[in-house]
Amino acid sequence: MTIIFLISCSESTESELIPFNSKLFPQQWQLVAMTGSIANMPPITGRKMSWQESYTLNTNKTFVKSRDINGNISLATGTYTFVILSDGTYLELTYISENNLIGNCTSDLKEILRLNDSQDKLTATWWACDGPGLFYERKQ
Repeated sequence: MTIIFLISCSESTESELIPFNSKLFPQQWQLVAMTGSIANMPPITGRKMSWQESYTLNTNKTFVKSRDINGNISLATGTYTFVILSDGTYLELTYISENNLIGNCTSDLKEILRLNDSQDKLTATWWACDGPGLFYERKQ
C-alpha cells in the first residue's frame, strides 16, 4: 500500500494580509486615471491627464485636496467621514468654503467618493451627472 501526501504551499504578500484600515492615518489618495463622457474611450492616465490630484486624509478628520494643472497648484480643505451604505463604503468630504475643486452633482460643499470592494481604490461619484470619471489609488 502506497500513501501519497500532497502539500500545497502558497506565499502571501504582506499587503494581502493587512486589510484596509480606515483608522490608519495619514492617508494619501492619488488620481491615477480619468475618463470623459465619450463612451468606449479608454481612461487617460499619468501625465496625459488634464491635471494631477490627491487627497490627504489626516488623523483629526480633516483633509486637503490638491490639484496641479501645469504647475499651478490649488488647494481645498475640510472635514471627512467614512459612510457605510447598503451598496458599499463611501468617503464623504465636506469643504469649509466654496471652491472650484469640489466635484459633485449638487453645487453644495460635499463631495462623495466610493471605496471599491477591495478597499484600495476610490471612485468619484461626480460622473453620475456627466462629470469626469476620476479614479484614485491609496499611496500612503
